Amino acid sequence: MYNGLYWRPKVAETGPGESHRPTSMDEWYETEVRVRYAETDQMGIAHHANYLIWFESARSDFCRARGFSYKDMEEKDNALLVVAETYCRYKAPAFYEDLLKVRTRVGEIRSRSLRFIYEIYRPADETFIAEGETLHLVTDENKKVRILPEIYRAKLIVDPMPEVNAFPANQGPH
Repeated sequence: MYNGLYWRPKVAETGPGESHRPTSMDEWYETEVRVRYAETDQMGIAHHANYLIWFESARSDFCRARGFSYKDMEEKDNALLVVAETYCRYKAPAFYEDLLKVRTRVGEIRSRSLRFIYEIYRPADETFIAEGETLHLVTDENKKVRILPEIYRAKLIVDPMPEVNAFPANQGPH
């Protein structure tokens, strides 16, 4: 959802008297990509297949920002993230030399799968380029589905962020 400056995730529905408290899953991580000549067609428009490559690059950066890499998962914990589904909706074309922002966040974590959500936009003219998702199954080296190791779940989801108050408890204005 565009708020005039940045694309923001849609806020979860809440009931009467409830408020949505952000968690790490609500936070977007941004990666920059520049559209290369090899990624374009004769008209200078980025080919649709490149969006999945940009998603992967952004997803890898997102994981590294959370303190781990795919290589760590594979070598230390015998956990591989296999792409089971992809989705991409194209909203506007990206062109050769465009500098794009790919925003990534976790959409869902289950015991044996993860869903990442992406948005691509062009800051130069505030154009929303594409949105997408990838669903990943967690497998071992033999391609047998397994449970996501708790260490990675913990790095992907943290407890709700604490409320920030201007004054310490019981010391604010009355």
